[in-house]
Amino acid sequence: MSEKAAVASKSFFTPFNVVAGIIVIIGLIITVLRFTGGLASVTNLSDYNPWGIWIGFDLLVGVALAAGGYVTSAAVYLFGMKKYHSALRPAILTGFLGYALVVLALNYDVGRPWRLPYPFLIQQGTTSVLFEVAACVALYLTVLFIEFSPAALEWLGLRKARGIVVKLTLLLTIFGVVLSTLHQSSLGALFLIAPSKLHPLWYSPYLPVYFFITSIIAGLSMVIFESTLSYRYLSHKMDEAHLKEKNDVTLGFGKAASYVLAGYFAIKVIGISAGNHWHLLGTSYGLWFLLELFGFVALPCFLYAVGVRDKNLKLIKWTAVLAILGIILNRFNVSLIAFNWHLPSSERYFPHWMEIGISIFIVTLGVIFYKFIVTRMPILYKHSEYSDSH
Repeated sequence: MSEKAAVASKSFFTPFNVVAGIIVIIGLIITVLRFTGGLASVTNLSDYNPWGIWIGFDLLVGVALAAGGYVTSAAVYLFGMKKYHSALRPAILTGFLGYALVVLALNYDVGRPWRLPYPFLIQQGTTSVLFEVAACVALYLTVLFIEFSPAALEWLGLRKARGIVVKLTLLLTIFGVVLSTLHQSSLGALFLIAPSKLHPLWYSPYLPVYFFITSIIAGLSMVIFESTLSYRYLSHKMDEAHLKEKNDVTLGFGKAASYVLAGYFAIKVIGISAGNHWHLLGTSYGLWFLLELFGFVALPCFLYAVGVRDKNLKLIKWTAVLAILGIILNRFNVSLIAFNWHLPSSERYFPHWMEIGISIFIVTLGVIFYKFIVTRMPILYKHSEYSDSH
């Protein structure tokens, strides 16, 4: 018995569990401080900077990186690319967890979680872009939950309930794509009301289009990134189909990402021309803008294309990391770095370490939940009792 206890203790106190446990404990302590002491006790937010990293990263970046669910669903069910079916459930799970954690993170910024349903039940501000975003995110989170539920129902052995949900697959996919198109673009539309606050190189009437297209890039790159990590650390949970199709997913999604990045680069240049902002490219902000445009748009576009041409899977996987960093940089530029750019440095926003701590805490929760679900439910393998598991 002592030997079994020692083995169990050793398997529990892994480096991942220890680090994750420390982060969770610190996150819970900061959570208590935030909801007992208010925003001022844990943030550097002000009237000039009411939106900080909890919006710039947890919301704007989180929603973009969770786009793999609708991108993969559309590819498999709407465009008939069945060869990518092995990537579907992991992508939907990542999307579901991503949106759920975005809602959780929003509570830290807004406060009063019990009043989240208030705009829907008491006062419908239907003319507000924020209302549209909230409504679409709430509906799409519901759609993702239903799309994910077959895996949980298979795990629980609820065959009839699973059969009902599977019949709704096509309808849910169409509904999810429509909702994603609306709220991904509307997140960019939020900044259309601040032309005097956002630097001209990032402010554009095309912001909703930019946000939607970059969400596709983020979704494609996240599927590659997530599948790479799953294969590296959870390959023992994968069946033969997943192991066989992982290279097809990497090549196919890398090719698609290259095309979308090329289109995004083109419309960004058109945006500069439409606004006649060429003269701003020589400024310090202009150089930063060029770094984003060439270093995190043009470069990953080129590297994806080369990787697909040469079937260099390693290059494609590393390019996915670069593309994801580019999405993060873009959202930070729009919401934080190039926002209130005219203010003196003393009044500019920089996140408090506790704000960063909460963001790390939320990301860690996502990893913990993903690992817990994948090791127990048929996400990376096909359930033996269901021939149409995917």
